Amino acid sequence: MMAKNKEPRPPSYAVSVVGLSGTEKDKGNCGVGKSCLCNRFVRSKADEYYLEHTSVLSTIDFGGRVVNNDHFLYWGDVTQSGEDGIECRIHVIEQTEFIDDQTFLPHRSTNLQPYIKRAAASKLQSAEKLMYICTDQLGLEQDFEQKQMPEGKLSIDGFLLCIDVSQGCNRKFDDQLKFVNNLYIQLSKSKKPIIIAATKCDECVDHYLREVQAFASNKKNLVVVETSARFNVNVETCFTALVQMMDKTRGKPKIIPYLDAYKTQRQLVFTATDKFEKLVQTVRDYHATWKTVSNKLKNHPDYEEYINLEGTKKAKNTFSKHIEQLKQEHIRKRKEEYINALPRALNTLLSNLDEIERLSWPEALKVMEKRPDFQSCFVVLEKTPWDETDHIDKVNDRRIPFDLLTTPEAEKVYKNHVQHLISEKRRVEMKEKFKKTLEKIQFISPGQPWEEVICFVVEDEAFKYITDADSKEVYGRHQREIVEKAKEEFQEMLFEHSELFYDLDLNATPSSDKMSEIHAVLSEEPRYKALQKLAPDRESLLLKHIGFVYHPTKETCLSGQNCTDLKVEQLLANSLVQLDHGRSNLYHDSANIDKVNLFILGKDGLAQELANEIRTQSTDDEYALDGKIYELDLRPVDAKSPYLLTQLWTSAFKPHGCFCVFNSIESLNFIGECIAKIRAEASQIRRDKYMANLPFTLILANQRDSVSKNLPILRHQGQQLANKLQCPFVDVPAGTYPRKFNEAQIKQALRGVLEAVKHNFDVVSPVPTIKDLSEADLRIVMCAMCGDPFSVDLILSPFLDSHSCSAAQAGQNNSLMLDKIIGEKRRRIQITILSYHSSIGVRKDELVHGYILVYSAKRKASMGMLRAFLSEVQDTIPVQLVAVTDSQADFFENEAIKELMTEGEHIATEITAKFTALYSLSQYHRQTEVFTLFFSDVLEKKNMIESSYMSDSTRETTHTSEDVFPRSPRGSSLDYNYPDSEDDAEGPPPYSPIGDDVRLLPAPSDRSKYRLDLEGNEYPVHSTPLNCHDHERNHKVPPPIKPKPLVPRTNVKKLDPNLLKTIEAGIGKNPRKQPSRVPAAPPEDIDQSDNYAEPIDTIFKHKGFADDIYAVPDDTQNRIIKVRNSIVINTQGEEENGFSDRISKSHGERRPSKYKYKSKTLFSKAKSYYRRTHSDASDDEAFTTSKTKRKGRHRGSEEDPLLSPVETWKGGIDNPAITSDQELDEKKMKKKTHKVKEDKKPKKKTKTFNPPIRRNWESNYFGMPLQDLVTPEKPIPLFVEKCVQFIEDTGLCTEGLYRVSGNKTDQDNIQKQFDQDHNISLESMGVTVNAVAGALKAFFADLPDPLIPYSLHQELLETSKIIDKTERLHELKEIVKKFHPVNYDVFKYVITHLNRVSQQYKTNFMTADNLSICFWPTLMRPDFENREFLSTTKIHQSVIETFIQQCPFFFYNGEIVEAPNPVACQPPPSNAVQMVEPMVPLQLPPPLQPQLIQSQLPADPLGII
Repeated sequence: MMAKNKEPRPPSYAVSVVGLSGTEKDKGNCGVGKSCLCNRFVRSKADEYYLEHTSVLSTIDFGGRVVNNDHFLYWGDVTQSGEDGIECRIHVIEQTEFIDDQTFLPHRSTNLQPYIKRAAASKLQSAEKLMYICTDQLGLEQDFEQKQMPEGKLSIDGFLLCIDVSQGCNRKFDDQLKFVNNLYIQLSKSKKPIIIAATKCDECVDHYLREVQAFASNKKNLVVVETSARFNVNVETCFTALVQMMDKTRGKPKIIPYLDAYKTQRQLVFTATDKFEKLVQTVRDYHATWKTVSNKLKNHPDYEEYINLEGTKKAKNTFSKHIEQLKQEHIRKRKEEYINALPRALNTLLSNLDEIERLSWPEALKVMEKRPDFQSCFVVLEKTPWDETDHIDKVNDRRIPFDLLTTPEAEKVYKNHVQHLISEKRRVEMKEKFKKTLEKIQFISPGQPWEEVICFVVEDEAFKYITDADSKEVYGRHQREIVEKAKEEFQEMLFEHSELFYDLDLNATPSSDKMSEIHAVLSEEPRYKALQKLAPDRESLLLKHIGFVYHPTKETCLSGQNCTDLKVEQLLANSLVQLDHGRSNLYHDSANIDKVNLFILGKDGLAQELANEIRTQSTDDEYALDGKIYELDLRPVDAKSPYLLTQLWTSAFKPHGCFCVFNSIESLNFIGECIAKIRAEASQIRRDKYMANLPFTLILANQRDSVSKNLPILRHQGQQLANKLQCPFVDVPAGTYPRKFNEAQIKQALRGVLEAVKHNFDVVSPVPTIKDLSEADLRIVMCAMCGDPFSVDLILSPFLDSHSCSAAQAGQNNSLMLDKIIGEKRRRIQITILSYHSSIGVRKDELVHGYILVYSAKRKASMGMLRAFLSEVQDTIPVQLVAVTDSQADFFENEAIKELMTEGEHIATEITAKFTALYSLSQYHRQTEVFTLFFSDVLEKKNMIESSYMSDSTRETTHTSEDVFPRSPRGSSLDYNYPDSEDDAEGPPPYSPIGDDVRLLPAPSDRSKYRLDLEGNEYPVHSTPLNCHDHERNHKVPPPIKPKPLVPRTNVKKLDPNLLKTIEAGIGKNPRKQPSRVPAAPPEDIDQSDNYAEPIDTIFKHKGFADDIYAVPDDTQNRIIKVRNSIVINTQGEEENGFSDRISKSHGERRPSKYKYKSKTLFSKAKSYYRRTHSDASDDEAFTTSKTKRKGRHRGSEEDPLLSPVETWKGGIDNPAITSDQELDEKKMKKKTHKVKEDKKPKKKTKTFNPPIRRNWESNYFGMPLQDLVTPEKPIPLFVEKCVQFIEDTGLCTEGLYRVSGNKTDQDNIQKQFDQDHNISLESMGVTVNAVAGALKAFFADLPDPLIPYSLHQELLETSKIIDKTERLHELKEIVKKFHPVNYDVFKYVITHLNRVSQQYKTNFMTADNLSICFWPTLMRPDFENREFLSTTKIHQSVIETFIQQCPFFFYNGEIVEAPNPVACQPPPSNAVQMVEPMVPLQLPPPLQPQLIQSQLPADPLGII
């Protein structure tokens, strides 16, 4: 049972491999390949296959266990599976003949038979014979696998006959074939299967193979298998075929030709090799070793397969090649990096083309080695070449190995570098030439695309030479330059037009009308037009400028670091500290001075003569003066001495003063030059500041030879120079003296020096002896414009170079204190130096005794800023104008400078101000004395200025007062008193338009809520902390006597005091009977919160009504007082023009005005702006229109608090003008002439009404004709479609749709965004429905022609009067058909939309009537200035209402709808007067609001013309 359960053993076969064997004589130098064939079959792995198997053995090896004294080898056994899956074991025996390595004869064996007979033996036996592996095994059997040959006799089952078909080694193939034939005969006797193995077919000789095949074909059942043990081709096949012959149960053996089998085997090897190489390529570090990599890969199937097929040696070689490739690749990359870095190194070391253009590469290398930067670019290695050193591994060292530069590649780079420098030089030259070409093309404007310019330069030589990229780069640079220049010029232009911006309330925001005015003025400027293609940038610059005007700070100053405020603070912080420190050291011990050091300056020996005279009057250099003895140390120096400055001050001699002696005009001039030189030196070298503080004394020497006729001239010139130097002048005393110098002169001079020393000590004394340093007699503000082409040092030099200059209080970084003798006393003057933008807050809120306004005569913007600032300054405050330029020669050589200096001097003359000039190249005009007269003028007017300031403060704090508006004793009129003055003699400014929003005089109860600023404007006073607005003035303002809080202005326009004078003048010129007081209105009818003085003529009345003009609240009984056009008599019975003011009356002064009303130059500029923005009407028409404004005049939005008129396109004046009496008379005559002509001539036909342009930006869509915005495929403008779709999708039920105004900014933004991108989504913008509705209405308002043509208005008007409703509707339908097809389609679309809106009237409250009120002015574009048109407004509105209500009938052939309000469809009455009342509730856009013009207008209600 056990035997049955055992698995059957696989069959075992013994194969004997035989072939030619023997000595070298028999077989040649090499065998036939029996051993190799056996080796490849038994151990097929490449690492176990050995090419060398020697048969020459020593006796010991022959007798070893492997050979075992036999002439055969046991190769072991192989278990093989057939195609049918049956396994078998094959024992391989190789029959050979071993040769003795000593005798070279066959070894003696137990079997002494010849090889042929031994090889044919069918049974073999050898006790304990070991398996043979390789030749190295012999003698070292213990180091190899030991496997014994099976015990007993081993039966041979088949023979494998090997025939070598290669060329052989010293062997003839015929002899081999003869040997094989004999061997075959012997083998065939055994009756065992035989197969011929043609060995070494990889080196096959074809005819040998054919002979073998022929040999086999002659034998029965003899098969030839072509094999190659080296490439392992058909080795297994020959053994398998033999087994199939031995086992009859197996199929017939399939023999594969050598070439086919070789291809199959090689494909297998190639596949394995490819896989292995890919596996090896995963190694990226060329430092990796085979041992490390093989350990990692030994279990990988691709690795094992390749090792089996090709062996470890080949695998290692493959790996080594890969590592070498990695290394070479690394070296190649490093070399490439070095070569690529070489041009940069050459640019660094050899960038000068002129130096290297003719140098060879070796010469250039020598030059480079001498460069200081050589080591930073190159490295010199100790070992070379560089690629065989460890430098290749220093990847962080980017320096180039110097030995690399000897390669041809490096030399080529050098040559390319030289050529590149040459071509780059040429390229740069051509680019610059092209740049100059572009500069010559005048029509290139900022923002112009390159594509528009290229056609003009296509033939240019430079353009052809450079590349497209270069040409675009040059053009881009040129564009940046001209754009930057254009922006700078645009900014400069804005400053030149400062009057446009600085006449507004600084707490306001710019209104649309003000922006329109600004654009209207600026659009005439070429610098404005220059940025036409950059309109967004231009608008941004303008808004930025306006933002700076409203919120000026030194941080946001448009001049950046050139802001005057910053520079002044820096300069004063450095200069005043050094000045005080130097002065303190100089006069520290001067309180009780006993020794006086005097420096005597003269010419032609005068200095020595004076020194001798002083010594004559002294005793041992001690001089008695005023009861005290002084030791004198005299240093006379001739003015011509080259060592003048070096002798002036030494460590051993520090002068307390300098005597300057002269006796002629020449010596006086020479001394003046020396003093100027000393002070100039002091101003340039800050450490010599003491020289600027050195007291000088001018001494006139006596003419002892004869009485000189030049003495009066010398005296006069000397006194003038002393005044300029602010130093004493010692004159020649009266009488005749024999000597040049008198004792009285010397004493007077010494007293002056001692007083100066004492004063200097007082200035720097820690305990002030004159008065507290915080107090100032005068407060002066010096204004300069940021960015002016002069240094701050220049305008401050008159103060800083003065010995009487000191620092102001702590915290006042922009102020200094000046001690000057004005009149008979020494005064302390605080001078605050500010930019114009910082001075505005000071001008409005602080006590200032005088202004020094500095401007550059080289810059129009500087003068424009001065004009704008000066215009708003109170005319009681003295002003000093200072023009700055390089030298006096500029006035004669430069017309622009001459014009600006002349204008400044002219303005100064007009306003009775001081004018002077500072020259940067002249030291003489930098003295403090240039402002002496100005300071004197300020001192004279100090009391008046402070009284005016205090009166404002008093008015502010007074809650109720009887004296603010004193009443006439007669009780029937107000008492108007103006004091006589020179200013009053001038003609008053003409009348300015007064709208119903102008507050003339506040009620007494409200008077406490108002105050007057320095411009005379009233504004409300709130309980604001005093310092709440300090940040707006940058803490630049010195502490005022009584600070006034800066509060936001109200939206009420104030009337200028000069305008009041004009009104009073008009009242006084039309005497009438004095009316009795009108009874007061009931208290409940009076609105106490609104104290407007309303013009009575704004209320519609007939001729029979009284001609009262203004209703003014009584100050005591709160009753309305009528102001009539009558003569007002004061208590003395004198005729006066103007309102009475208690403060001006108590001080005997007129109420202050502004300088712009005193200077025609200042006001003419503002007037010129007005004329440009109101060019549609003449000045006379503007005056006339302004004086006949009625209550219907638009007041302006509360969001736009600017004082500019809302409807500037209709004419009108915004500011009072200054004109002479003659001009006024001419205007009156013209006015009368116009009236006469109007009476005589019939009224002309009204011109087509042109509305104002609402937009302030350029558009290629809005404002275009309707025909340009549609196509036959899309008859509705895209913008209209988007708006209507948005409204109907999101806001059809919005309450007050089309009635409630949307945000103006959002409306403009919608149109601007649509201008840029027509595909924009309104939903994504996040705007409200009302804003979109407003933008839609604005679209139709901006059309050149109304949607309903003017030509059909009259027909619509006539048709609407038809009584019968059906007939009227059919007639209207026929008129609609007359519309232009484009207008018809759009009109139909809009009316259909409005009909949908009206259907939701229960939620949106917008009936057809309400919608028609909102839309008819937009669709019909009425001319509200046409008085006849006003009578038909209700009719036009009813027409639009009918279109909305009957939309289905008019456009969709529907039935007539019954109107919800039949009255609305009735034709309105034709009475024009009755049509005025219904117009009041109309909700219209601001530019289109009608004026309520009465049928009969009262002529000249104020009697001014």
